[in-house]
Amino acid sequence: MKNTIEALNQKYVNSSAEELIAGFLDDYKGKIALSSSLGIEDQVLTHMICNIDKETQIFTLDTGRLFPETYDLIHRTNHKYGIKLKVYFPDAKHVEEMVNTKGINLFFESIENRKLCCNLRKIEPLKRAFAGLDVWICGLRSEQSVTRQNMQRIEWDEANGLIKLNPLMDWTEDEVRSYIQTHGIPYNPLHDKGYPSIGCQPCTRAVFPGEDIRAGRWWWENPDTKECGLHKR
Repeated sequence: MKNTIEALNQKYVNSSAEELIAGFLDDYKGKIALSSSLGIEDQVLTHMICNIDKETQIFTLDTGRLFPETYDLIHRTNHKYGIKLKVYFPDAKHVEEMVNTKGINLFFESIENRKLCCNLRKIEPLKRAFAGLDVWICGLRSEQSVTRQNMQRIEWDEANGLIKLNPLMDWTEDEVRSYIQTHGIPYNPLHDKGYPSIGCQPCTRAVFPGEDIRAGRWWWENPDTKECGLHKR
């Protein structure tokens, strides 16, 4: 697989994000999906995908702890593009057991608790969403975090046994925002209120001027632990 990934990266080395997506949507039709967190990067990718092949699967995870603005954005995105984002939910019984055992806001108590919560609310539903896929598209950018600076546009996701496509890997936040404005793409208004990265409501805060753009996610932890497990590096 290593040789395959190297060959794919070489094939698309000079391709734009749209060209990269178009090539993969054609080669892996029916076996590829966008995993959207509804962030500005994923909204850019949703726009690109819908312009290329609107039948492509786009899914999101409803953890049960999202911001109201995020739910509203799901509705606005479906209306804008004439699609229906597929929504995956965590197993209610497992979440119920976790909350009744460890508390409603267990994630503040320890990294272990936080990762348990992320696993039940995000990782397990994601694995169900991946069933039958060969490729997943995501909106990771290298400047987002110290844990994301060694990415490639095309990677092998060993944990999930899938090719992982990062079309916006080398985009800056300014480029993403410019694309959003130019194309009139719906986005979460929290991005204009100091929230560059938006996840679950209890685990996300606005960032202060000069802070890292991921500083608002799990802000009580060290930077090198700030991943939920979706993107193991």
